[in-house]
Amino acid sequence: MSFGGGSFVTQNKVLPGIYVNVAAENKVTSTLSDRGVAAMGVELDWGPDNELIYLTESEFRKNCRKLFACDYTADKMKGLRDLFRHADACYLYRLNSGAKASNSLCEARYSGALGNKLLVVVSTSDAGYWVQTYLNQKEVDAQLVADSSELQDNDYVCWKKSAALTMTSGLALTGGSSKAVVALEDYYNMLLALESVRFNILGCVSTDSTIQQLFVLFTQGQRTESGAKFQTVLYDCDADYEGVISVTNPVHDEMFPESSLVYWVTGAEAGCAVNSSLTNVLYDGEFEIEPVMGDMELREALAEGKLVLHKMGNQLRVLEDVNTLVNCAEGQTEDMKYNQTMRVLDQIVLDLSALFYDKYLGVVLNDNAGRMSLWNDIVSYYRKLEGLRAIEGFDAADITVSQGDSKKAVVVGSYLTVINSMSQLYLTVTFE
Repeated sequence: MSFGGGSFVTQNKVLPGIYVNVAAENKVTSTLSDRGVAAMGVELDWGPDNELIYLTESEFRKNCRKLFACDYTADKMKGLRDLFRHADACYLYRLNSGAKASNSLCEARYSGALGNKLLVVVSTSDAGYWVQTYLNQKEVDAQLVADSSELQDNDYVCWKKSAALTMTSGLALTGGSSKAVVALEDYYNMLLALESVRFNILGCVSTDSTIQQLFVLFTQGQRTESGAKFQTVLYDCDADYEGVISVTNPVHDEMFPESSLVYWVTGAEAGCAVNSSLTNVLYDGEFEIEPVMGDMELREALAEGKLVLHKMGNQLRVLEDVNTLVNCAEGQTEDMKYNQTMRVLDQIVLDLSALFYDKYLGVVLNDNAGRMSLWNDIVSYYRKLEGLRAIEGFDAADITVSQGDSKKAVVVGSYLTVINSMSQLYLTVTFE
């Protein structure tokens, strides 16, 4: 039997077990929902076609070959390894589905060029036929059967049950291909699929301005109309919007686009706790990244709302955890330019919405007692945010719960001060 374990930020674990934080005095509990879920479209030569797959970090490590026909350590997996350095889980969508490879005995489970690396070997024995499946010259499945009708589909091929088995030293699968150019429609289909799931950060490595605009509009629409509070990471995109994060450091690795830093930032932003910031966080990924150099360039990047990596000694670190909001309109403040502020605000919306849907909607009467119950739950929630040092100076008197214009409506008002991490030190030293 499996048991849970490890550290925690919020007390919402599922498995029985012991979850331990080792820290100084400051004992804080919380019912805040956990962060850590990313979403991203990827171009791979193998994998599920036209569907979202939900992968945890451990599942990615354990099942990488089965899902993507690549070893976890393969260079092609570098982007996903960067993403999962800090993300706990990710919704992945393969963008470049193509044709499935096949031969007279079977068809590849998924489309893609890697299907052409599959090989079937059939040998005879006194008990029947040994049917072995090879990927990149490594055996991945073997079955002893009397005829093809007994063959069980495996992780890589689906058998043609009426095929005649004859001895062969190696029957290759051919005809597998991956879409050469991913189109706007492919991204659109991915975004449609994402409307039905919840995640914290969406990433896109495309540098096409039309595709980037699609992601900006999707983010704005989901945040304002559907209440889906996530941010989107794009490359060199001037969105001027708190829901979009733009990275500009180019990557110089072969076979990867210059925008590949998006992988790491997407995972790091998703995994960043509600009471934390990526400011000054070390880049611990695998890509060769060009840092932003010079004070003038760094100032310009911050003024333009760009999240950049700069060099400190031999290390690359995040200069400031900012989004693309530059010009504050009515209802926006300077604090909304910082992703830590947006994490807190988004968390509040998501958690209080969940509280209302799960406990109050259609269940609790809209009278003084019902509204007082909701008020107590909201105050308790904010107290826990304050305990996590995500907000400060909270006063329960600032929370109001009243009846709305109709007998079914409830109106909640609140005033909060969001905490941000230290990023500037002004030091005066006086001496004699």
